[in-house]
Amino acid sequence: MTAGLGWLGLTPSALRALRAAPATSPGAEKRRRNSCVFLFLFGGPSHIDLWDMKPDAPDAVRGEFTPTATAVPGVRVCEHLPRFGSVTDKVCLLRSMTHRMNVHGPACSEVFSGRPYFGPPTTDQASREDWPSLGALVTRFGRPQNGLPPAAVLPWYLQFPGQPRRIAGQTGARMGERHNPFLINGEIARDDFALEGLSAPEGLSRERLAGRTELLDRLQGGPGGGETEAHDLSRRIATDLLGSSAGAALDLRREPAGVRDGYGRTAVGQSLLMARRLVEAGVSLVTVNWHDETTTDGVNTCWDTHQNNFVKLKTLLCPLFDRAFPAFIEDLHQRGLLETTLVVAVGEFGRTPKLGQFEQSSNTRKTGRDHWPHAFTAILAGGGVRGGQVYGSTTRDGGYVADKPVTPADLAATVLRHLGIDHRQEYVDEFQHLRNRLSDGEPVRDLG
Repeated sequence: MTAGLGWLGLTPSALRALRAAPATSPGAEKRRRNSCVFLFLFGGPSHIDLWDMKPDAPDAVRGEFTPTATAVPGVRVCEHLPRFGSVTDKVCLLRSMTHRMNVHGPACSEVFSGRPYFGPPTTDQASREDWPSLGALVTRFGRPQNGLPPAAVLPWYLQFPGQPRRIAGQTGARMGERHNPFLINGEIARDDFALEGLSAPEGLSRERLAGRTELLDRLQGGPGGGETEAHDLSRRIATDLLGSSAGAALDLRREPAGVRDGYGRTAVGQSLLMARRLVEAGVSLVTVNWHDETTTDGVNTCWDTHQNNFVKLKTLLCPLFDRAFPAFIEDLHQRGLLETTLVVAVGEFGRTPKLGQFEQSSNTRKTGRDHWPHAFTAILAGGGVRGGQVYGSTTRDGGYVADKPVTPADLAATVLRHLGIDHRQEYVDEFQHLRNRLSDGEPVRDLG
């Protein structure tokens, strides 16, 4: 099974980065640079049912699940997350995330970009006005390493079924689509998943391939002749990647079967395994967009639980997360990568304190919870963040932040600071031709 590379995922800025970077072997540097894996829990997980439970609240608030003890005394999480509970000594439950946008697309944009949405919440779909994502900012202002670009996204761009465009805030947008992060797109859970363009056809030596490239350039009047910049660069980088050591990082078939099984042979499990390989090889920021079988559901897509909240969490979402995420954290820890790798797992918002409470969607039923941006949880680990802690708190019903509020802007600034990128520097956008800071937030500095 092959998947998208090159023309589908390698944008001009990523291609330039690849061309400029030496193709040294993955992990060659003794002193690793900082990296970040950003697991986006698309749909908005119910914080009150998972990691900020309120067992003393009324029935309509606390719901059906029971909090259970974890590896950290006094810290309790959902009973259906036992493996996650075993790694809480390595994570921080940041329970005080907050913003005001309750529509999926604009809320995704706020979390991805660290910027308040630019317009009214009337659509989930991308537009040229969107703020650039963290991945795009890192692609432009980060540094390539080991023949790979600074930022990557996998295994898909988020998009609701039936809508012609992806969800807002995932690319370079107003900063320029040429700064889009490297996209690794495909059915990554398949055993035979492989990316096209990483191995030459049988019998085609690098010398013959170079000759073909030179001939094509002559026929077209030189590099770029008759082609767009992106297509020309795409062709050339695809050629450079053939058989390169950089390409090895993108080949999950090199992982032992036991390791792949440990993460779970699911889209999220194998995506996190690929993320580990990418940061090990030198990619600064890897965004993993949650993907499960409900991506085709236009009402309860992924972590969206307007109906049958508890059934879906218990039978689908918790088992997927509880297999993949703890395995990822333990793997980073065992390999010595957790110290330099900041892990962030967060959705676009949380869920309403009361079951059946109407906030934004008329699809919400008595068995579900609606969108709720006023208070929700982000999970942080590694990268200098002290494990075993709870940061911030919410009110008795989980509805509002009571202490240490953190906005998407603050979270974005924290990630950029960890990656060594000054969040206060500016770029000129291509939509309004105005100068904008990378983030107007401030890094959260008391997490260590």
